[in-house]
Amino acid sequence: MSPGGRFCEDVAESCMAFADSDVATSTGDVRTSPFRKAAPGLLGIPGMPSNHNVHDLLECPVCMNLMCPPIHQCPNGHTLCSSCKARVHNCCPTCRNELGNIRCLALEKVAESLDLPCRYQIYGCQDIFPYYSKLKHEKICKYRPYNCPYAGADCSVTGDIQLLMMHLKNDHKVDMHDGCTFNHRYVKSNPQEVDNATWMLTIFNCFGRQFCLHFEAFHIGTAPVYMAFLRFMGDDDEAKQFNYSLEVSGSGRKLIWQGIPRSIRDSHRKVRDSQDGLIIQRNLALFFSGGNRQELKLKVAGRIWKEH
Repeated sequence: MSPGGRFCEDVAESCMAFADSDVATSTGDVRTSPFRKAAPGLLGIPGMPSNHNVHDLLECPVCMNLMCPPIHQCPNGHTLCSSCKARVHNCCPTCRNELGNIRCLALEKVAESLDLPCRYQIYGCQDIFPYYSKLKHEKICKYRPYNCPYAGADCSVTGDIQLLMMHLKNDHKVDMHDGCTFNHRYVKSNPQEVDNATWMLTIFNCFGRQFCLHFEAFHIGTAPVYMAFLRFMGDDDEAKQFNYSLEVSGSGRKLIWQGIPRSIRDSHRKVRDSQDGLIIQRNLALFFSGGNRQELKLKVAGRIWKEH
């Protein structure tokens, strides 16, 4: 028995079930996967395998996607991608031997020699790149999916704007409104409690685009503050086409903020920690609430407009 053989026997059934499940559930994805498209580099070269055969060699047997370095292999030469190596608990899904840390350097060189489509081709990107240029491009590709902008929970959902809008409405029960002006009231019975948590997220449909209005309480250093800011559901270059203003008033006082909405490419925490929004110190917020210090009642008005 090879080293680790007992371990692989113990997990053989789960490995097989995992591999079969992935293959079965991803049939539709395989047909539309951007990695299934033949790369032009090897056609017509005498003695070289066809594109079809090369892509068969580079296909991970678990996730069915094209393998890119690092590519791992078991002692018997069966290969799989680095992502799936961790998912199958270091056990070869083909022969059940322990994988170890063997790299298939020859197959890695083949992968590096190909011109490959962007992994976000299914979202609309039509660009083709050499392997390492492809990796750099995918970090900034404008078609890459967005992260869920909801900050009240650690949400791992990603997708295009349409999918995220449905997700926010159905799963997070976020309020959605039409219009480029808004007027919201935020009420808290015990203003002495300031937690690092989002209080509210509201979505506005304006100019045919979507904007996220965040309002929350947190600390800057030891000082408790309230903050409101706007994020744009799109990329940064589009966000810069818009401006917005926020205003809080009451008891003869007024505080106004004007700025450019940040793209949801920037995380909620990044925007909040940069203090790029309307910040209201707690003592001032209580003056806006009437000064009795027993209840927070903030009225935040805002407007979104487009620069021409």
